[in-house]
Amino acid sequence: MDDVQVDLVLRSTRVVTPEGTRAATVAVAGGRIAAVGPYDADVPARARLEDFGDDVLLPGLVDTHVHVNDPGRTEWEGFWTATRAAAAGGITTLLDMPLNSLPPTTTVDHLATKQDVARSKAHIDVGFWGGAIPSNVKDLRPLYDAGVFGFKCFLSPSGVEEFPELDQEQLARSMAEISGFGGLLIVHAEDPRHLASAPQQSGPKYADFLASRPRDAENTAIESLISHAKRLGARVHVLHLSSSDALPLIAAAKREGVSISVESCPHFLTLTAEEVPDGATEFKCCPPIREAANQDALWQGLADGTIDCIVSDHSPCTTDLKTPDFASAWGGISSLQLGLPAIWTEARTRGHTLDDVVRWMATAPAELAGLSRKGAIEVGRDADFAVLAPHETFTVDPAELHHRNQVTAYAGRTLHGVVRSTWLRGERIVENGNLAAPTGRLLERNN
Repeated sequence: MDDVQVDLVLRSTRVVTPEGTRAATVAVAGGRIAAVGPYDADVPARARLEDFGDDVLLPGLVDTHVHVNDPGRTEWEGFWTATRAAAAGGITTLLDMPLNSLPPTTTVDHLATKQDVARSKAHIDVGFWGGAIPSNVKDLRPLYDAGVFGFKCFLSPSGVEEFPELDQEQLARSMAEISGFGGLLIVHAEDPRHLASAPQQSGPKYADFLASRPRDAENTAIESLISHAKRLGARVHVLHLSSSDALPLIAAAKREGVSISVESCPHFLTLTAEEVPDGATEFKCCPPIREAANQDALWQGLADGTIDCIVSDHSPCTTDLKTPDFASAWGGISSLQLGLPAIWTEARTRGHTLDDVVRWMATAPAELAGLSRKGAIEVGRDADFAVLAPHETFTVDPAELHHRNQVTAYAGRTLHGVVRSTWLRGERIVENGNLAAPTGRLLERNN
């Protein structure tokens, strides 16, 4: 390393690197990782040393699925509160979804509006997905050139009228346009015909809601998505996989060379349908939390690589929208601040390591979005870190969450893994739950 440039040195007996966890010293220069050396490496004279002892030094997590809802529905969430919650949870980069804000990110002008709102409020780095809706095929290439990381679409109603779903013909048209310039299409995959034919019953019973969002809706939508992607040579990503029945379809498509990737979410991997109380609509999301046996199969999909990454699908709302009626309550789970400990709590009981968690929650999401400077502790990457006390526990108190509305399906749960501090480009932005002023940057594709 060049001693003249190094201004910060981080040391831990457990540093999670792409080669595995080891005792190491990480040198930082100008906000980037300059060297990853032995634990007892010399510290340059002008550098500050931070020794974390046995706490684990992780790369900052990357969450590519966050609904910030700002502007337009800022009473639900906003860039200030969402990025504070993310930072407190060890996340240093997020990508904002194109809907639930007003306007949605479906034109270049709408993207600029959102960027203007986010610029002074971001505690972490923030990028943006564009949206693919029936009326904006002409806007897709300009949005891509303006820096969005790809495009999200729905195959069933999104829940907000300003972001309509694509039918099969529209899906093929948008996919062809996006693949023509090498872009990525990310898809909420539930088939509307299966949803329409499923029993629809209002009321507080979770079993009735679960029956209204059958696995077949996901399986059929994913099957058609694979068919289009294969025919068009397109790159596609399945959002928030809930149905484990779709895993063989996805695995087969990957073996055949289809460019398809898949994510799941903390709530599908740590919560089960059997434990959801009637009327507890803080557990409602679409697709839904399914049974414990389904969850076991999702973990197997992570273990064998069929599922690539874990992201939050943080989709908050005001408290009044979580009515006790599962049919009418807003569907979405807030988990930005809790995803890392929630997943680590479950992963450790299933024999997984923090190396696995980092791969699923930092490295793979960064690769999905093409964020080459994020997601790993290695030379040349941004000096983004989370420091975790993996054996320490805490009980989730909604009042201590930084989300705008402290509604959470994790209330009262005891979780393993306390985030001691979070670092963005070599600057500590969170220490023991206390946040610094916002210093996040707006990210653009390939920039």
